Amino acid sequence: MTTLERWTRWPAGDVPVRDRLTPARRVLAVGGRSVLLVAVVVSTFGGGRFSGWRVLPPLGWLLGAVALATAWFLAVRARRLWGVLAATAGLLLVAGLAAEGGAHTLASVVWCGLAVVALVRLPLGAAVITGAAALASYGLMSGDPVVAVAGVTAGIGLFGYLLRLDNQARSAQRELLAQERAAHAARAESAALAERARIAREIHDVLAHSLSAQLVHLEAARLMIDGGADRGQIRERVVAARRMAQDGLVETRRALSALRGELTPLGEQLAELAELQRAELRIEGAVRPLPAEAQLAVRRTAQEALTNVRKHAPGSRATVVLVYRDDTVELEVGNTGGARPPGGGDSALAGSGSGYGLLGMRERAELLGGELLAGPDDAGGWRVRLTVPA
Repeated sequence: MTTLERWTRWPAGDVPVRDRLTPARRVLAVGGRSVLLVAVVVSTFGGGRFSGWRVLPPLGWLLGAVALATAWFLAVRARRLWGVLAATAGLLLVAGLAAEGGAHTLASVVWCGLAVVALVRLPLGAAVITGAAALASYGLMSGDPVVAVAGVTAGIGLFGYLLRLDNQARSAQRELLAQERAAHAARAESAALAERARIAREIHDVLAHSLSAQLVHLEAARLMIDGGADRGQIRERVVAARRMAQDGLVETRRALSALRGELTPLGEQLAELAELQRAELRIEGAVRPLPAEAQLAVRRTAQEALTNVRKHAPGSRATVVLVYRDDTVELEVGNTGGARPPGGGDSALAGSGSGYGLLGMRERAELLGGELLAGPDDAGGWRVRLTVPA
């Protein structure tokens, strides 16, 4: 903050988080103002100093002070400095008239109160000018001894400055609270978006695979019916579609359980997949629970890779190796013999993969900060290797 900003910036109240007054503070605030008003009225009109028509001037001063003080606070709330200065001039005039007319208590309250609230509510430059004018008027027109005036002036100035510092500290605290709430809301929104993305990926991985396979079988069955194919062949296609629907239902239930955090141990899931695909499974390293996202990524990659082996390299021998390392987990799915999956790169584990399945696996790995490599190996087979932090 520059020096000019420090002298012209409005203090406190610029953060849209307001302190809620407790009942005790509200009672003290209203009660204190009421007591002060009663004391001023009693001191001004008590003792019989004003009687008859002579009551009208002090009554006008009192009402004028109340009206100008209200205008002053409204101008401060609206950040209208010229309105504040005009109300200040009016208050100083009313206080001077009251002091000349004998209403010294009213005048002193206006001067001292104006000095304090100016130091608390106004920009530093305007606060210094307003406070100095109010305290100078009090010192010149109060009629008190010089020592008493000096002591009161110094005490009021120090009191107002301390209140200003306290107000600034509370304003900074409210600003930090507002920032913390905004950050918390942003984190909650980010978590909700991440959860939606995770659900979308799970739905795609389960339903897209299952439904697309069903459509292939059903479309083949339709073409066979139109071409007058053998009933047994048509039945095979329908049974295959039914099996895919059942598998899709099972996978959907697993995905829902995973989204709820009810994950089956990864080793059991891979063992089930390996048994279905007649693949060899090896688990190395110290087995430990994995985060939900990492576990789902390993399972989906193993499932997609084994499916590709069955589709593109029928009759080949597949192996699944899961390795637990210190801060990562590594999955490798490979096959030897049989037909090689189409596409791929020209060096081991360096190809870009083929088909949307490999692209989806690679995207899932990258979202977790991991890596997926797929391509032919030196033995004429195919390897898919996934590494994710866990």
